[in-house]
Amino acid sequence: MSLSDPLGDMLTRIRNGQTAQKSAVASPASRLRRNVLEVLKREGYIRGYSQSDQGHQELSIELKYHNGEPVIKELRRVSKPGRRVYSGVKDLPRIYNGLGIAILSTPRGVMSDAEAREAHVGGEILCTVF
Repeated sequence: MSLSDPLGDMLTRIRNGQTAQKSAVASPASRLRRNVLEVLKREGYIRGYSQSDQGHQELSIELKYHNGEPVIKELRRVSKPGRRVYSGVKDLPRIYNGLGIAILSTPRGVMSDAEAREAHVGGEILCTVF
């Protein structure tokens, strides 16, 4: 089965896993998904992730909780296959006045909005996290 939005599928699996208080969720692996998970790990929104090869590549994502509540309050896909959203470095969004992050795909790789401002690059806004 092919997915029209693989990244959106992974984000939905994370949201559903946290709603069900799961400790980990599984998702098919791809380079874009790994890069987005690396940003989430670096920013402290997930505990970590690992990749296994059981006939097909699969990512196991360890979810993070604080006092029984999920660390991720809101996880939203911005740029979708039907409507791409791009932003220059001067127009990068501030999520909840800097409390959340936007994850961007830039010419220098996938990074958070703060890293993109520091590197002075814009790109496609993949999702927002709070």
